[in-house]
Amino acid sequence: MAGGVGARFWPMSRTTFPKQFLDILGNGKTLIRQAFDRFLPNCPAGNIYVVTNEIYKDLVLQQLPEISESQVLCEPTRRNTAPCIAYATYKICQDDPEANFVVAPSDHIILNEDLFRDFITSALGAAQENDWLITLGITPTRPDTGYGYIQFNTSLDVHPDKRIRKVKTFTEKPKLEMAKSFLASGDFLWNSGIFIWSGQSIMKAFEKLLPEVGYIFKDGVGKYNTAEEEEFIRDAYGVCKSISIDYGVMEKAGNVQVMVSDFGWSDLGTWGSLYDNLGKSNDGNAIIGKNVMTYNTTNCIVNVPKDKLVVLQGLDDYIVVESDGILLVCKKQDEQHIRQFVNDVHIDKGEKYV
Repeated sequence: MAGGVGARFWPMSRTTFPKQFLDILGNGKTLIRQAFDRFLPNCPAGNIYVVTNEIYKDLVLQQLPEISESQVLCEPTRRNTAPCIAYATYKICQDDPEANFVVAPSDHIILNEDLFRDFITSALGAAQENDWLITLGITPTRPDTGYGYIQFNTSLDVHPDKRIRKVKTFTEKPKLEMAKSFLASGDFLWNSGIFIWSGQSIMKAFEKLLPEVGYIFKDGVGKYNTAEEEEFIRDAYGVCKSISIDYGVMEKAGNVQVMVSDFGWSDLGTWGSLYDNLGKSNDGNAIIGKNVMTYNTTNCIVNVPKDKLVVLQGLDDYIVVESDGILLVCKKQDEQHIRQFVNDVHIDKGEKYV
């Protein structure tokens, strides 16, 4: 899934060039390229499909030259994750009704990719053998209020792989005190947004639990992978509701399992989460940029062009980012305001800055 705008990573992430297409870690690879490479040992390039907004089609093909145009599923407008997943499911299952799926965002960090692939392999085996909807749940390390949580049953064994547990509850982003209690209980996990299931299981779930989405895309069977697909999808998205797969299906289904996982995961949703995943200087600064000089500056994340000389003095716990003529200086603790900054810039300064 590669259709998001990534507004919380403004000004680097822009509507015309969002974060999944950026080398935001400064390691020479864009996030979508890293995600693609991560799956190649489990899945040949010909079986990897990218769902994205139609305006990003060329970016996907440029960054993933191994895939064909038919593997890029173009959404005419954003409708959240349920329609995105339904589109891919019915299109792929038209030609391969027995397909098994891993659904993953294109902009996550996975630090231990070998271990990640072990989890994926086990989950795929379980999904092939059972009518289950499986999600990867991440063992939490802090009471983070930015993630959804999954509670699992600690006593019921559902599979020989004891990491796979029955889901009890889903909770959207909680308040801090509730997040602390979740962490203390030991039976809550972060919701990674990575799913594993068979095509038959998720189609059955769509048609039972979210028919207003499922049947729209089921009607396209026979048109997918033909000249009629583009027009059908444009019409389908014109009438399809915007809804997440979590709210539309996962929170309602009775056959949801979670795999208790720990492989160095981050959803990389904010500058603060990027800071947590970068190397730091002795002063706690995480710096991407060749010519940054700091004085009495601590615990900051700095991302500036390589040829830009930047001198910082007296800052603690700040975000400092420059991209394409835009400079953002913001306290890390206030980064939730970045969406508002983007909205205000759009209104006051025009589209070219967002």
